[in-house]
Amino acid sequence: MKNIKRFRVLVMGRANAGKTTILQRVCNTVDKPEIFDGNGRKIDNAVVQGTLGRGYHNIEHELVFQSNPGYVFHDSSGFEAGSTQQFEDMKKFVISHAATNSLDKRIHAIWYCIPMTDYERTVTAAEQKFFNECDTGHVPVVVLLTKVDFFHLVAIEELLDEGLKMEEAKRGAIARASQLLEKWQVHIKHILDQCKFPPEFYLPLTKMHEEGTDCTALIQCTGSVLNEEGLERLLISTQQSSIALCIEFAMGR
Repeated sequence: MKNIKRFRVLVMGRANAGKTTILQRVCNTVDKPEIFDGNGRKIDNAVVQGTLGRGYHNIEHELVFQSNPGYVFHDSSGFEAGSTQQFEDMKKFVISHAATNSLDKRIHAIWYCIPMTDYERTVTAAEQKFFNECDTGHVPVVVLLTKVDFFHLVAIEELLDEGLKMEEAKRGAIARASQLLEKWQVHIKHILDQCKFPPEFYLPLTKMHEEGTDCTALIQCTGSVLNEEGLERLLISTQQSSIALCIEFAMGR
């Protein structure tokens, strides 16, 4: 583990799942990441933005935030449109980077983002294809339920439809939103747990749109599913902003 100096995460999910925002919160920044190719050469940002605008992501590219260069992120383009080539490229990347002899190039965790703004189609064919066909080996997959705050709006609309006045609906929205989240989280878990390669953990994320949102729960759950203590130590030390996490890890060991 001494040869591994950066924690490497593959971030997956359909378009508009809030992936970049989550990475910014983890690294405590509002800046965009710098992009490097697989050989460590920086890529011109104008070129990157041009390809992103056309919906293209190179999964081999490394995303690094200057606020916390201890993380290296890879972003997989969504394959919900049914592109066989995109899926095969992602699968090849996962297999090669999970088992590579180059310790510094290995991916250590996968965050699969499912946005709750699409709660009526939470598990699409893309999710089922990934969890049935992509063996990530020892690399754990954590499903992140993103944009959970959307349920607050859904809750208010439901309560208004039931005849409550706006003030009453607002008062009851927190409890109803919690019920909605539980319902859809159980639904997602029920489907994905039956897949051949199910995720290790399911984590709802709230307030990711707010600067300074605490990501302790995300780091804790990722650390808990890592299969090597050295990797967990690396992850905790990489999360520079959380002294409490470092203390908790030290005390726990």
